[in-house]
Amino acid sequence: MSTSFIKKTAKQLGFDYCGIAKAGLLSDDAKRLEQWLSKGMNGSMGYMENHFDLRIDPTKLLPGAKSVITLLKNYYPSVTQDESVPKISKYAYGKDYHEVIRKQLNQFLQLINQNIGAIEGRGFVDSAPVLERSWAVKSGLGWVGKNGNLIHKQQGSFFFIATLIVDIPLEYDDNSAKDYCGTCTKCIDACPTEAILPNKVVDGSKCISYFTIELKEQLIPATMKGKFDNWMFGCDTCQDVCPWNRFSKPHQEEAFTPLNEILHYTLTDWEMLTEESFKTIFINSPIKRTKFTGVKRNLKFIQ
Repeated sequence: MSTSFIKKTAKQLGFDYCGIAKAGLLSDDAKRLEQWLSKGMNGSMGYMENHFDLRIDPTKLLPGAKSVITLLKNYYPSVTQDESVPKISKYAYGKDYHEVIRKQLNQFLQLINQNIGAIEGRGFVDSAPVLERSWAVKSGLGWVGKNGNLIHKQQGSFFFIATLIVDIPLEYDDNSAKDYCGTCTKCIDACPTEAILPNKVVDGSKCISYFTIELKEQLIPATMKGKFDNWMFGCDTCQDVCPWNRFSKPHQEEAFTPLNEILHYTLTDWEMLTEESFKTIFINSPIKRTKFTGVKRNLKFIQ
């Protein structure tokens, strides 16, 4: 009864898919994460080394955790940018997904408490030490592709992943989803900076998204000059070439409606943008994360 209510509520709140797994230690993922960090593939993203024990054990995030609910929310747009304009990752077309999804997770917990009974729960969306892709796989929602993205067999990879950890047992989904990447290497071959390595390893310190969003220094290494393929904020290349994304369907979330400026701003428009205008136009946009100075830095680099 509780499980069917949770699945039904997920749909009502605008999530496209919902999977549930039993809370427990992610021992295999712990080893992989440790190796990845030891090779410095997180670059200057030092926060990824913090709270290692919380990342691999949901009971450390929520004492008494019994179930991990994974929610997928589609962000594939119905329209894309004009050709030749500075490119922006599709996830950043509309309002900041952190704010949108966090509100929906809070509603979700409220509804669980009202309809199932008093429970303890915590919701996370890409801003806490949770290995959300691992939990998505354990919930039977797909497999992790060679590009490091979760791929859903029916609809590809253009999804935000949210996690709800609760202290009640539920019915758990079958986690035997197969890996359907096969011998395909399209994402590896297409990556402009060769950040995608064999054996499903992505060197985060070489990814265009890392340089254009995460890197806080003002200078992007000269060795990367000319390799960004006109990406100003983030990069979708590995997803755009993925054969599974031919099944992507436009999202139904009003909050993710693209800003006109993102769709149409030319290089000249971006160059003429003032800091004041930037703060006004992108006040609710993920683009604010790189700040005005970051945008200006990225613009110089993609030319």
